[in-house]
Amino acid sequence: MPEAQYEPRLKTLYKTAIREKLKQQFSYTNPMQIPALDKVVINMGVGEAVSDSKKIRTAMADLAAISGQKPVETKSRKSIASFKLREGMTVGCKVTLRRERMYEFLDRLTTIALPRVKDFRGLNGKSFDGRGNYAMGMKEHIVFPEINYDQVDQIWGMDIIVCTTARTNEEAKALLAEFGFPFRN
Repeated sequence: MPEAQYEPRLKTLYKTAIREKLKQQFSYTNPMQIPALDKVVINMGVGEAVSDSKKIRTAMADLAAISGQKPVETKSRKSIASFKLREGMTVGCKVTLRRERMYEFLDRLTTIALPRVKDFRGLNGKSFDGRGNYAMGMKEHIVFPEINYDQVDQIWGMDIIVCTTARTNEEAKALLAEFGFPFRN
């Protein structure tokens, strides 16, 4: 007998409740029209990596702990003399989450990390790109429970991009609001 497959809480919520709500709200005729989450991209820019290569390793280790997946290094595309930057130097790291890991990360982001942010008043509801993708920035990576505050030597910022299959900003905002994203009015 095969072992029971674990399914993340948000994925179950999407299948049972969110799809039906969106179908009624936007009156879709085909189930394939209902927007869904596609992927989550987390990017950490580490500008100090130009002078100290150890910093990129610690940033990559922190990003791996947060996402549960090994990040890839991002390299510079051009040389900028005033920043002492040459083409091909490592300037950051990123990770693309899909399927179960994506749902797990979004669950931790909305329930644990965002409430820990200092002076948090909600997410900006205008940070959509017109094609249903949402981008947000975080100033501190230490709000995630996987990061041990005592062992952190430097605080990194990160960009989190949530890609959906929605065609408009309105559909994407409705989808993310159902997933518990705290948009401010």
